[in-house]
Amino acid sequence: METERNEQWTNWSGSLTFEPDEIAKPEDEEELLELIARCHEGNRTVRTVGRGHSSTPILETDDVLVSLENMTGVVSHDAEENEATVRAGTPVGQVGKELHDVHLGMRNYGDISLQRIGGAVGTGTHGAGPEITNLSGMVVGGRMVTATGEIREFDESDPELLKAARLSMGTLGIFTELRLDVIPTYKVQRREYCTNVEDFFDHVDDLVRENRHFDFYWYPRSDEVKIRLLNPPGGGSSEANLEYASLVKKETDWSHEIIPEHDELERRYDEMEYAIPADAAKECFLDVRERIRENWRADVGWRVLWRTVAEDDTFLSPAYDRETVTISLLQNAELDFWDYFEDIEPIFLSYGGRPHWGKKHTLRAPELEERYPKWERFREIRREMDPDGVFMSDYLTALLEGEADS
Repeated sequence: METERNEQWTNWSGSLTFEPDEIAKPEDEEELLELIARCHEGNRTVRTVGRGHSSTPILETDDVLVSLENMTGVVSHDAEENEATVRAGTPVGQVGKELHDVHLGMRNYGDISLQRIGGAVGTGTHGAGPEITNLSGMVVGGRMVTATGEIREFDESDPELLKAARLSMGTLGIFTELRLDVIPTYKVQRREYCTNVEDFFDHVDDLVRENRHFDFYWYPRSDEVKIRLLNPPGGGSSEANLEYASLVKKETDWSHEIIPEHDELERRYDEMEYAIPADAAKECFLDVRERIRENWRADVGWRVLWRTVAEDDTFLSPAYDRETVTISLLQNAELDFWDYFEDIEPIFLSYGGRPHWGKKHTLRAPELEERYPKWERFREIRREMDPDGVFMSDYLTALLEGEADS
């Protein structure tokens, strides 16, 4: 097994840096089993890392950091059942390409497809679409290495474990394979329009209803909006219903090629994102807009992103049991972000917001418990799966148990 010792690790945006004692890169499930068993016996803690797009300290450790970069590829597929099994270290974009080769496709993607599927699922990565869940909602089963170095399969036969494991930030075990609910491969037409907030905002409900995917960027300095619509070719809102906006892009391609749009961003950013109940999202956004225009217009170098997400039944999903809109604050990585984020965060919280687990926020267990109906059941399952805290850290203890922080 390939290992690196005393190597500094930095996340994608550069906002999180730490030095684990060891970075381990197992070649297969057996090597991972042996590693976790040794760590359990030696009272060492283990965290797992994908491509480092998370900017909270959920993966930070002074001990062993595991990368699954050598465990990739589609293992099997069943076109009749619309299912495919993939190794957890496979980048999301590679999953899309390999599924396309066998005439299948993922239901959705995020804006970036560089993340490894295990990390994307385990932190609740999502795209846009009022009838499409975040990526964890695609998981119908899988395999993970538990804290004692054993294989545990999970699927619909144990629905509570499935609902807990899908989005668990690596605290129940380390995914090795995920069985995904997929669909036949499909093409998507992307249309993008520019307009201003005053002309656009009365049409938000229509855009949500009429399009498979709809989201928008708001640019604080110009007060302009970029609308993004993705649909089956020829579908979605008609041009007649978009007279208030100017078309700036129109292209069609296979879903895995066209839905992720930002894999090659030259400038990196930090982000805070909260999931808001859909029926309160417009009011929340307008309050956020007003606060930014009052306090931060001269300082914000990026944009605010709005996306719809379907409700689901995954215990720690920000969209658990409610139709959801996510509102994201983005700031250039080279600029200060905490004062800006912390000024806006109370607005999100006042609307019942739930934070994205991989993006900046300040909440800990006492505040989070109030926002997740299945919070205590998740914690019970986590304690059963990892009673000795092999997959925990000071930050995760504070996040999930409320006992300590780093």
